[in-house]
Amino acid sequence: MKRFQRTWALIMLVAILGSVALTGCGGTKEAPKGTSNSDKPYAGTTIRFLAANHPWTETLKTMIPDFEAKTGIKVQMESITENQLTQKLTVELTSGAGTVDVFMQRPLQEAKLFDKNGWYTDLTTYMNDAKKTPAEYGASDYFQGPMQTETVNGHLTGVPIVTEQEIVYYRKDLFQAANLKAPKTIADLEAAAKKLNNPDKGIYGIVMRGKGNPAVTQFSSFLYSEGGNFIENGKFVLDSPAATKAVTEYGNLLKNYGPPGVLNMEWPQAAAIFAQGKAAMWVDANSLYKNVTAPDKSTIGDKVGFAMFPAGDKGALPYSVTSWGLSIAKSSKNQDAAWEFLKWATSKEVTTKIQSTGVPSARTSVWESDEGKKAWPADWVSVALESGKVGSPADRPLVINVGKARDLVGNIITAAITGKDVVAAAKTNNDALNQLLTEEAK
Repeated sequence: MKRFQRTWALIMLVAILGSVALTGCGGTKEAPKGTSNSDKPYAGTTIRFLAANHPWTETLKTMIPDFEAKTGIKVQMESITENQLTQKLTVELTSGAGTVDVFMQRPLQEAKLFDKNGWYTDLTTYMNDAKKTPAEYGASDYFQGPMQTETVNGHLTGVPIVTEQEIVYYRKDLFQAANLKAPKTIADLEAAAKKLNNPDKGIYGIVMRGKGNPAVTQFSSFLYSEGGNFIENGKFVLDSPAATKAVTEYGNLLKNYGPPGVLNMEWPQAAAIFAQGKAAMWVDANSLYKNVTAPDKSTIGDKVGFAMFPAGDKGALPYSVTSWGLSIAKSSKNQDAAWEFLKWATSKEVTTKIQSTGVPSARTSVWESDEGKKAWPADWVSVALESGKVGSPADRPLVINVGKARDLVGNIITAAITGKDVVAAAKTNNDALNQLLTEEAK
């Protein structure tokens, strides 16, 4: 009897241990009811996402739990300042350790360097793979300018998540009183600035960025619209007749019709002048519109109109760029799972929700939807859509040392504002810019 009891106990122990072993082996979690493993092919994967502190990020953060529940992918997100992000990415991507999977980046500042260093996964393959990127994602739904901003040497370095274009902000009340319409050409812009310039009453015809380096981005639309460019055939061409005409126009507007102190103005100072009712027009990025329309920031918010950047000799060609994009690290060990996250974060559904909070996207369909438009003034949306169709993909020289290049271009702008010899300034600084290109090519 005792032997029987001992034998039976041994059988039961083996059965229990076997059950535990079967439960613990295999490394696959049981799929929730109504799903199969194929529904969550990357379940259990953890991806690391490095992001910048930004309104886009704040809204996305609230939605990530939905993505994790849907896919089984865990997102480890770190959000830091812009400069910290660049420094952290440089250190970690240089190591090649694969510690970063997805990251935010500023293509106009970093794409050239990051691509040269081989830090990006070329997303073209994912975009062109119908199995990984079905038609409903809408890869063709993006403004071309922002997509071109993200393209370096034929590589799609990222997907646009935040965009902006250059537009004209104008005082509707002042224009109406002077029987003026929103400027259609650069000549109209100057004529309106001249007519509305009234320093004795504390109102200036126009305000724009006048500090050299920051002014470069806003000068770019003048340059393109007059038929110029920063670089052609691998060389800087800011000493061309078209470039000289554009920088002279920019300089004359501020020299003749701008407020005092323009040489020290970046966008916050220029926006404040306009918001305080001290300028008839302000030309800058459309993404900044709340700084001159919000009641707590502006005394003339209800009087602000929005107009397309005016046409030069080659038409109206404002910049339409990606200010922030989303990329996958080449060294990532979880690239397919990272693409699932990036694809979700840039989907129409997620983009619509984020745009409805006031973050401008690059998706045409979102701009055409009621939900996507609800956070924006109707005339602002019209201008953004039109600008997106024709916009240029860069608002600065696309080189590795962007800061140095902007300083040199800024020297030419400063010369124009102060009435110095623009041709001589263009020649000197253009030579220095080409020397910069030569050094970067080594």
